[in-house]
Amino acid sequence: MKIYDNPGPEQWEALTARNAIQADPVGDRVAAIIDRVRTEGDAALYDFSRTIDGVELTALQVSETEIDAACSRVAPAIQEAVRTARENIARFHEAQRMRPVEVETMPGVRCRQRAVPIERVGLYVPGGSAPLFSTVLMLAVPASIAGCRHVVLCTPPDKSGCVNDVILFAARLCGVTHVYKVGGAQAIAAMAYGTESIPKADKIFGPGNRYVTEAKQQVSRTQVSIDMPAGPSEVLVMADETADPEFSAADLLSQAEHGGDSQAILVASSLSFAERVEACVERQMKALSRESIVEKALEHSRIVVLDSREAMTAFANKYAAEHLIVSMENPWEIVDNITAAGSIFVGNYTPESAGDYASGTNHTLPTYGWARSCSGVNLDSFLKKITVQEITPDGLRGIGPVVETMAQAEGLSAHRNAVAVRLKTLNENER
Repeated sequence: MKIYDNPGPEQWEALTARNAIQADPVGDRVAAIIDRVRTEGDAALYDFSRTIDGVELTALQVSETEIDAACSRVAPAIQEAVRTARENIARFHEAQRMRPVEVETMPGVRCRQRAVPIERVGLYVPGGSAPLFSTVLMLAVPASIAGCRHVVLCTPPDKSGCVNDVILFAARLCGVTHVYKVGGAQAIAAMAYGTESIPKADKIFGPGNRYVTEAKQQVSRTQVSIDMPAGPSEVLVMADETADPEFSAADLLSQAEHGGDSQAILVASSLSFAERVEACVERQMKALSRESIVEKALEHSRIVVLDSREAMTAFANKYAAEHLIVSMENPWEIVDNITAAGSIFVGNYTPESAGDYASGTNHTLPTYGWARSCSGVNLDSFLKKITVQEITPDGLRGIGPVVETMAQAEGLSAHRNAVAVRLKTLNENER
């Protein structure tokens, strides 16, 4: 990891830049996949399973028998861990329920807002080199709490045509009964348009590679809504001399192992601390099972030394990290000034991996700088807000002239007339 010692603000644009998602365009390839699924349905999905996943499937949906067998193979310790994580995630997301809003904005004019669950949601769970069963919990738990009536889950099969056992265990634990052996852009297309086997969704959730991300963005333009834009995983660690360099190194590596396109940034308060972390990274990396992936990710990761807390905070806000770790003296002073981050981890004993799995917060977060304007997945992501208004005759007498004046000023005479005819009737009835 290259160290930049007190770079000036004019250099920050380059230092906060992400790794290019890929120089070679995938848009046309993804568009072709989507079009085939849209026009050919299941036949296209079976063909993509052969040509992309290298597996010949006899059915797209995972059967109850397969789920039973998969659950029986999950070790008791893993089952217990998943149950504990689910309880914590449920507890945090249950607390996010909002009360209905009801306000009388002026006499006789009553406005309400109520939350309604999205009817049909599609969940995408990556299943490549690291099947992310934790993502099942992060998506299916809030979907259940929100009250979404129809939930489908797509995840790629392995070379034998099977879905990861723990993914299926987590799905059953969360009440997801419709699981399909479909991955990649073709899974997003299937949930966006529907096929003979896979029902159409109203909103699609979940992380994925650049093909999945591109597919989500393409279908969101005309067909279905999505949780958020997303790119490769990332972390920014803010650390001063009160931090433990071993901990900081471990946090950087925990994100780097997600994929070769992931990015890990350390913002350190001193050059000496930065060098200690760099040495720990080199040593710890050699013991990791995904060392080659980590090594590739570190090629476009970096260490930035800034000698003031204000500069460190400003840099963190400019980067807008998916995961932000604050291992500094008086960390809450820093946290209170963070305005752009997906999720924040405070203090030396709050590893990012706790949020990835079991603390209760959601790990489906905005990346690639989208944290400047987007939130991570939460209970509201699975709800839509409907506003309701009711105006009494007296209320219309009060607000009607306001509406008439504004409509007339905008040149919308039909809008004005919708009020005028009512006021006329009210006036006539009073005679």
